[in-house]
Amino acid sequence: MNRKLTRLFAVVSAAAMLASGCGSAASSDNTAQVKGANKEVTIKVFSNLPDRKNGQGLVEQTIIDEYMAENEGVKIEVEALDEEAYKTKFKAYAMDGMPDVVSIWGQPSFLDEVLDAGVLAELNEADYADYGFISGSLEGFKKDGKLYGLPRNTDVQVIYYNQKLFDDNGWSVPASYDDFIALCSDIQAAGITPVAMDGGDGWPMCTFLTDILAKVAGTDYASIVAKAISSGDFTAPEIRKSVEILKECADAGMFQTGFDSQDYGTAMNLFTNGQAAMFAMGSWECSMAKNEDIAEDIRNNIRAFNFPVVDGGKGGDHDIAAWNGGGYAVSASSPVKDEAIKFLNYMYQPTKLSKYGWENGVGMSAQDQSDYLSGDESALQLQVMDMVNDATSVSGTPINDCGPATFKTCIESEIQGVANGSTSIDDFLARLGEACK
Repeated sequence: MNRKLTRLFAVVSAAAMLASGCGSAASSDNTAQVKGANKEVTIKVFSNLPDRKNGQGLVEQTIIDEYMAENEGVKIEVEALDEEAYKTKFKAYAMDGMPDVVSIWGQPSFLDEVLDAGVLAELNEADYADYGFISGSLEGFKKDGKLYGLPRNTDVQVIYYNQKLFDDNGWSVPASYDDFIALCSDIQAAGITPVAMDGGDGWPMCTFLTDILAKVAGTDYASIVAKAISSGDFTAPEIRKSVEILKECADAGMFQTGFDSQDYGTAMNLFTNGQAAMFAMGSWECSMAKNEDIAEDIRNNIRAFNFPVVDGGKGGDHDIAAWNGGGYAVSASSPVKDEAIKFLNYMYQPTKLSKYGWENGVGMSAQDQSDYLSGDESALQLQVMDMVNDATSVSGTPINDCGPATFKTCIESEIQGVANGSTSIDDFLARLGEACK
């Protein structure tokens, strides 16, 4: 990965730190605790990757299987739930006792309360000096300079599209927001849903809004969002304009009927079954291009673009919504904490999580993947890599994850209403402000 990308993701970490919080946990070394006594060690892994046959779930399971094969006497048990169910059960585990290794997000709305509760083990940052982490990517997983988790991804918000469907109908990737609205009108006229949207879960619409705001606010994105959250005042013209555009998209019929109550799987199926021409989601779904459960004529033609430029906006073609997202941590109260940290460190060896992720077309790691370019990458994978390499700025943490948990809950539950018109823009912005006070 080139130096430009490294510099850019220092910006991501700076944005993430705008609202970072504090906490503490006990440190530990990286030696196995009980294997020398010939006792079986069971490590419990709690994951937000329920699909174990494709994408990141396949990568995670492959590493788990390899670790057990290489470490006699170690058994790893996996509990995997989809993201919303995962976060709900995570809260219960935080009160009743965590599994040994857990999925986390290095964003204030998720991590601040977790660290304040002291449920994650401190990691030794020096252990990862030669792991190839992109500069700044660890910052969102720290508190008071101490490290409590490791990032898995470099996430980019994109709009996937079916290139063959576009070519067959003479459609082009839009160069501007006005072009995007016109394109969606043409797609509707052909009897096809323009953009599949997971509106039921809330957060995908928030990352879509982040992409819009990156085009409206440009490099001012992070400071505008931080000021709104700290003051409880969301009336900044850039925020209002972005929300207006989101509502215009919904009013124009860009999304499927019932988008505001439909979930991740429903939205993805619309796209992968050819019923929608586009799909708004993150780069972690680049593995669609290698998923043999998807029809060949669709998976081979999946491409992506960022939200197009907005007339009068400060952001250009290469100002993108990108951040260091999910990752892993170890429970501070784990009875096999040292073995769990040993497994975590094994997972993050550059030849494991990062390499396997690239080979499976999962998207972009938080670690340098330049050594793994083979020439066998999917066109989609290379396209998203170029988006990041060519970026002139990156947004940092998505808007829904920049503030306290009350703000995250509010924006993710209220954004459907402002999109479908049941809540006014003024009321929406006011409720966001109240959630920050």
